[in-house]
Amino acid sequence: MYDAIIVGARCAGAPVAMLLARQGYRVLLVDKARFPADIMSGLFIHPRGVALLKRWGVLHDVLATGCPQLYSAAFDLGPIELKASFYPVNGVDFTCAPRRYLLDPILVAAAVGAGVEFRDNTTVQELLMDEDGCITGIRARTAQGTTVTERTRIVIGADGVHSFVARAVKPEAYHVNPILTCGYFSFFSDVTVPRLKAYIRPHRFAVSVPTNDNLVMVGAQWPIEEFARIRTDVATHFYELIGQIPELATQVHQEKQVGRFIGTGHVPNFFYKPYGPGWALVGDAGYHKDPILAQGIADAFEDAEMLVKALTRGLSGETIMEEALAAYERERNESCLPQYQLLMQFAALAPPPPDMQMLLSVIAADPEESTRYLGVLQRSVPVAEFFAPEHIASLMA
Repeated sequence: MYDAIIVGARCAGAPVAMLLARQGYRVLLVDKARFPADIMSGLFIHPRGVALLKRWGVLHDVLATGCPQLYSAAFDLGPIELKASFYPVNGVDFTCAPRRYLLDPILVAAAVGAGVEFRDNTTVQELLMDEDGCITGIRARTAQGTTVTERTRIVIGADGVHSFVARAVKPEAYHVNPILTCGYFSFFSDVTVPRLKAYIRPHRFAVSVPTNDNLVMVGAQWPIEEFARIRTDVATHFYELIGQIPELATQVHQEKQVGRFIGTGHVPNFFYKPYGPGWALVGDAGYHKDPILAQGIADAFEDAEMLVKALTRGLSGETIMEEALAAYERERNESCLPQYQLLMQFAALAPPPPDMQMLLSVIAADPEESTRYLGVLQRSVPVAEFFAPEHIASLMA
């Protein structure tokens, strides 16, 4: 009998497992993939996420992979370019973007080191339920093709936007927004990018991020209405977009591409009620949004800490589990919702209105305010604080 079974061993599931095991709980962590394995996902970790890696004692291992430390970012809007240092969080003033086939095994190793039992290449086929409708365990197929049944006090779905656990428990969805963008990325060699840089054009978005092996990840996004056209010839449309950005066009060429294009037109925007009798959801399984501001990994790390705080109160008997998980949902929503609403504006890919262009011009001329604005996009500076009427008035004065 386990205290917790966690389905999904990536950026949400592995930290939940690790943090629970460090408190003495018996934890089983399963993933359908055979590790190490790359996945179709972003790489970028905001400073608040890097600060958590440091607190968990795994940042050294992540940086030891050769992943560059990035201390600044630039936003090129055509007539305006905003450059800024990253807003520091708990003494961490840099970001990084490790390849997932390197990052995820490091997180799993930290979980195993804490006492977690890890089984990869294990596919959950069914959630077990008692007569009262409470989830009590899993039935899964192992790498050897055998079927196993495991019992637990709680099953945690950390298995991403297409979560099997979420499909099984059918949670309530809210704050649902339509899909706004489609996107593709690939990796390129011999591209000189000293920092993260985003290029914002009307109905187009591109980004370049240095990563491991002296490669740069270059991504592009279009309005979802163009997905049917884009997917018929991704390479042509990708290089056409890059060609509209002279700085990238001079460096990003097909002969420098390393690997295939990775992308999708299915990037839903929603919150799920993240708990119920015998189950909980964490990371993308419980809250998903457009990747345009690259919040996914840092959000997953923070979500993991919030959930573990609640689980500890419930598993220890300090409070009723349902009450503890309801508090987790409130904390998650209060933390994420303001940024989620701002992110929806970015994902619309609409040109900034004249008053916003004027404000960005003012911010770009002030290094301190540029860093604070970047802090808003990092989700380190509260949206309401930066955009408070009195602050905007002082800037525009």
